[in-house]
Amino acid sequence: MHSTESARWRHSHNYVLDTSVAESRTRMVIGITATMMAVEIAAGIAFNSMALLADGWHMSTHVAAFLITALAYYFSRRHSTDPRYSFGTGKMGVLGSFASAVILAMIALFMAGESVHRVFAPVPIHFNDAICVAVIGLGVNLVCALLLKDDPHRQHHHGHDLNWRAAYVHVLADALTSVTAIVALLAGKFFGWSWLDPVMGVVGSAVVAVWAYGLVRDSSGILLDRTPESSDLPDEIRRAVGRTGDSAITDLHVWQVGAGKFAAIVSLVASAPGPSDAYRELFREHEELVHVTVEVHHRDAHEPVHADA
Repeated sequence: MHSTESARWRHSHNYVLDTSVAESRTRMVIGITATMMAVEIAAGIAFNSMALLADGWHMSTHVAAFLITALAYYFSRRHSTDPRYSFGTGKMGVLGSFASAVILAMIALFMAGESVHRVFAPVPIHFNDAICVAVIGLGVNLVCALLLKDDPHRQHHHGHDLNWRAAYVHVLADALTSVTAIVALLAGKFFGWSWLDPVMGVVGSAVVAVWAYGLVRDSSGILLDRTPESSDLPDEIRRAVGRTGDSAITDLHVWQVGAGKFAAIVSLVASAPGPSDAYRELFREHEELVHVTVEVHHRDAHEPVHADA
């Protein structure tokens, strides 16, 4: 078959969404967060506030995570048509999300360890200065959260961009530590509860750890080709094939190849099988199913079928 003729039967494996909005907002968040990070770390050291220092170091690792988010978008876009990636680069954002989740877990561990140390080795805190910086930090976090609040891909693509979600979770974690720092510093200033400063650091680390676990669970499942629990594609495919009356699915694999994009391998048997294109037509209504491979086998009318569960 000539190359020009065979080209008619080929299709694109570019399942990368338009990330221009996400990339530009991520770059803005990187600049804002990096500036505030430097201020909070310097202030935490100068004013002896563990809650403020933890927030600053916490923010520094978020800058690294945001850089991972930006690089994932760039790499995914740059190599979106590279044939060496069999199913495209749609999972690059998921890989970025997984890396960000690991960083979040490290942040939680650092925050907990340093806070516990300060419980047993307290230092005097300059409350007024520390409160001022913490309030500014919270304002910065809220601005970044507004920039990242709405997933630009969710509305039209029936799914989440986990890379974008990871960046948003990092900002929420920053906002949380800023709130805990403010609460602890106010309690220390007005009630003399200096011990609350490191205790709130422990509480914040626990919440961040929970968020990190959620991201690891969701992103690792996609990286390992687990069908997302929120997807009803396997059931829809089985019902569509079942309506033919003559065919039965013997093996079915459905996995995610990008944000809201799925691929499937369908193996089926029939006593009078039709062409594979006819079976693919059964799934045409599912726009999120972007790559379908159908394997058709003929069976004798009296041959038993072990259908896929």
